[in-house]
Amino acid sequence: MSGNIQLLSDTLAGARAEGRSALIAYLPAGFPTVDGGIEAIKAAFEGGADVVEVGLPHSDPVLDGPVIQTADDIALRGGVKIADVMRTVKETYEATGKPVLVMTYWNPIDRYGVERFTAELAAAGGAGCILPDLPVQESALWREHAEKHGLATVFVVAPSSRDARLAEITAAGSGFVYAASLMGVTGTRESVGAQAQDLVERTRAAGAGAGLPVCVGLGVSNAEQAAEVAGFADGVIVGSAFVKRMLDAPDDKAGIEGVRALAGELAKGVRRQA
Repeated sequence: MSGNIQLLSDTLAGARAEGRSALIAYLPAGFPTVDGGIEAIKAAFEGGADVVEVGLPHSDPVLDGPVIQTADDIALRGGVKIADVMRTVKETYEATGKPVLVMTYWNPIDRYGVERFTAELAAAGGAGCILPDLPVQESALWREHAEKHGLATVFVVAPSSRDARLAEITAAGSGFVYAASLMGVTGTRESVGAQAQDLVERTRAAGAGAGLPVCVGLGVSNAEQAAEVAGFADGVIVGSAFVKRMLDAPDDKAGIEGVRALAGELAKGVRRQA
């Protein structure tokens, strides 16, 4: 079975045709429970997210801030496994028909087996994988299997990335490029800043031939920031703010409603484009 890279590309192109950025939400699998996580992702889509990234919880999430680390800890203590991540992708894709990616560090895939992981992700209806710590020069095996199974390979670029590296990443990647708006770990911030716009412009210039959409994450937490980023990026990625809504809620049901409401606010933001 082939994965849904085309659905991802069509969704991003559709947002562009509407003259707006896509809204991409992130939530970890297994948080607060596997079933609760599936309901939260459905709520994000219902609220207005175009794409969802499902996090594969990791015991040492070096790029994630305290909010996502807390959610990962809850999921891991609950016994979440890769099979649960695949189930989360499958059930949310089947319920919504919208693109669902997995965001994961490389080590779990390496241990699980690249062929097995890509085959199962494609069978679940997944659109691809975001691999923040896989160097592009060490990615040939992954890309071979991802391409075979119709999955996007999304690499992460940062403000520190040199132009030569940006060119290498845009040539090797597919789906979109994940532009980390600033140096540091994930988390909500007061402002997203000019660094992000500069990075988007440099990434587009470096990958002009590839034409990959450039989506910005790290720091966006409200409609105003979403509108700001939507003014220069093809997609706005929001993670910690969704997770915080869940963590701060008095119960799981209220948390899921909080996710739906935030997605609605952010969806209005990306259509406003400051």
